[in-house]
Amino acid sequence: MPGKHKLFDQFPPVTKEEWLEKIKSDLKGEDFEKRLVWKTDEGFSVMPFYTHEDTSELKHTGRFLYRKEGRWRIRQDISVTDYKESNEKANFLVKNGVDSIGFVISDPDSISIDNFKNLLRGINCKEVELNFLSNGKAREIVDILTNLEFGTQPYRELLTGAVEADPLGRLMLNGTLCIPVSDGFDYLAALVKESSPIHGLRAIQVNGSNFANAGADCVTELAFSISMACEYLNQLTDRGVSPDLAVRKIRFSFAAGSTYFMEIAKLRAARIVWPAVADKFLPDNQAGQSMIIHSVTSRWNKTLFDPYVNLIRTQAEAMAAVLGGADSVTVEPFDVVFRRPDEFSERLARNQQLLLKEEAFFDKVSDPSAGSWYIENLTSLVAENAWKLFVEIEEKGGFISALRAGTIQRMIHDEAERQKSDALSGHRHILGTNLYPNPRENMHPMADERILFTRQASAANPEVEPLRISRLAEEMERHRLETEKLEMKSNKLKIK
Repeated sequence: MPGKHKLFDQFPPVTKEEWLEKIKSDLKGEDFEKRLVWKTDEGFSVMPFYTHEDTSELKHTGRFLYRKEGRWRIRQDISVTDYKESNEKANFLVKNGVDSIGFVISDPDSISIDNFKNLLRGINCKEVELNFLSNGKAREIVDILTNLEFGTQPYRELLTGAVEADPLGRLMLNGTLCIPVSDGFDYLAALVKESSPIHGLRAIQVNGSNFANAGADCVTELAFSISMACEYLNQLTDRGVSPDLAVRKIRFSFAAGSTYFMEIAKLRAARIVWPAVADKFLPDNQAGQSMIIHSVTSRWNKTLFDPYVNLIRTQAEAMAAVLGGADSVTVEPFDVVFRRPDEFSERLARNQQLLLKEEAFFDKVSDPSAGSWYIENLTSLVAENAWKLFVEIEEKGGFISALRAGTIQRMIHDEAERQKSDALSGHRHILGTNLYPNPRENMHPMADERILFTRQASAANPEVEPLRISRLAEEMERHRLETEKLEMKSNKLKIK
């Protein structure tokens, strides 16, 4: 058509150098680096803006999500003590928007086909993902699921979910297993083989959230998670499990923390790094396409004081998990770090995800981060640095060797202590705790200190030094609670 022209043809292109000159001019002599460049916990210097020029030499760009139509599953866990009551709760959750259930079996000896029939009654396994945390009874659960029927069809043909076995995670947290480590891998190999007929069931869960909840940054969490998964692949293939089956039976669980854009980049980077490892076992098999990622909101940054701020934290974390491409997301209740959550706090957590899906329509777009020069650069930085750290661990003998040597524990401990020191000095802000605290707030009556303060695992003869799970605000909260107790005691004495 005559006269047809592109909308922006009249505007000349602006180079990156011209943008920088304009910014420096507007700063009026202030230091550009100090004023606008973000220094991350991972050691990155993140620029205030990026252009197409910054992505031209990136090794990793484009879409790395293999999730259809941007959909993710909303997960909520249930502690199973009474199977019929847990079934009623599960059906209630499904009717209220949840499509992924995690059953935490309190008594492993209670696992039986009759109890599981009661537990799963009325739940459509075609629509709802089912996950089981069984405390050492994963093979028994797989056997039950293999033989159960949903209507006229076997569960094994319909089921998606996981039994979430993670012996390395248990070893890392407790310092030991209840059986020799080699026997634990024998058990795992048998579990993977026995779960083979249930194609939609993942047998192994790599719980990267443990690293994050001990204080690890995004690069460290990703690198150690990939190293753990690689250890599983090596141990399984050494025991006769086919590489294809081993890769297909692993699921990853990452924390969603407070550094919003970095968390998005971490999940996207995972889909770059994992195929690079798995493809060594499965050349040209596109292992990344079978990668399943669960994301759960971090406990590291959650607080006792001004606890409703935790709702804002978890909302941003859920957004980051979804935009980063998680296949399923758990938003933990705002009060999970200091007491047992109730129906109210669980409902709020559930609605946080429903808001993203039903009101903000986050499920309508696949990989909305793709093409963002900023996020593409962060993704590449996280992927490359996680790969470097992963290679360092492999050169030292792999995950178990690094765990036994204390390398993993020391690195995370040092990161955690640095962050805690920054928080104590006020350089790292924790809203409601060291920034704008509410002096009238009295949380002592609400806090269950058995839940609030983490305790170091103390096995009699630990095989490895346990990884210490903690929280950023823990020490500040401990001191403030002691002050509250003294004030309450003083007031009682005055009344007398």
